[in-house]
Amino acid sequence: MPVLVITGTGTEVGKTVATAAVAAAALAAGRTVAVLKAAQTGVRPDEPGDADEVARLAGAVTKAELARYPEPLAPATAARRAGLKPVHPHEIAEAAAKLATEHDLVLVEGAGGLLVRFDHEGGTLAHAAELLRAPVLVVASAGLGTLNTTELTAGELRRRKLELAGVVIGSWPDSPDLASRCNLADLPDVAGAPLLGALPVGTGRLAPADFRAAAPGWLAPRLDGTWDAEEFGVREAPPGGL
Repeated sequence: MPVLVITGTGTEVGKTVATAAVAAAALAAGRTVAVLKAAQTGVRPDEPGDADEVARLAGAVTKAELARYPEPLAPATAARRAGLKPVHPHEIAEAAAKLATEHDLVLVEGAGGLLVRFDHEGGTLAHAAELLRAPVLVVASAGLGTLNTTELTAGELRRRKLELAGVVIGSWPDSPDLASRCNLADLPDVAGAPLLGALPVGTGRLAPADFRAAAPGWLAPRLDGTWDAEEFGVREAPPGGL
C-alpha cells in the first residue's frame, strides 16, 4: 500500500487529523511518509494549510500541496473565482506516483468528499484514485446521518471498482449517544469494509508529542496501529460486503 487516498464523507469530519494520525502511526512503525494535499482552499498564501497541520502533528513527513485557493469552496469553484489554474486528477496521480518512488507510504488527502470537483471537466479525487489504482480510506463522523453518507461513498467506490480500505471515525465523542454507539455495529455493514479506528474528540488540540505517542492506539493494525475493534465494540462486516 505505497499510496493511500484519504477522503471524507463530507466536510468537517476530521479528515486532516485522521491523515495526521495515519502518518504518525506509520512513522512510529519506521516507515517514511509523504502527505500530498491535492488542493487547499480557504487559506491565504501566508497561512498554514492541511499538509502543514499534518506535519505539525505527525512529525517528519514530506509535505506537498498542488494548488491553493483563497475561498473556502470546492476546488473547481475556488479556482474559477480566483482566476487560477485548477488541479486535474492526472496531476494528482503523477505527483503521488513520484512521491511513492521515494517514500514507503504516500497519503493523498482530498478536499471534502469523494466527488468534490477539482476541475471544470468534473475531475474528482475518485478519478485520481482510479489512475493510481490506490485503496481509499474513508473518514466518517460518529453520529446520526453518517450511515447514509458512508454508504453513498462506499457504493460509489464499488461502482468504480476501487478498493475501500476501511472507515475511520474522525471524532469519537467522550460520551457517545445512542446513534453513535449503534453506528459502531452499522458502519462496517453499510460500508462493506472494516472500521479501522476512531479518533477521540479533540485530538487535533493535543501537543504534537502527545499526539504522536497516542496515534497508534487510535488505529487498527492495518494502519500500523494497535486499536482493537472488537474491544471497542465493533463487529466485523459480513463477508463480501453488501
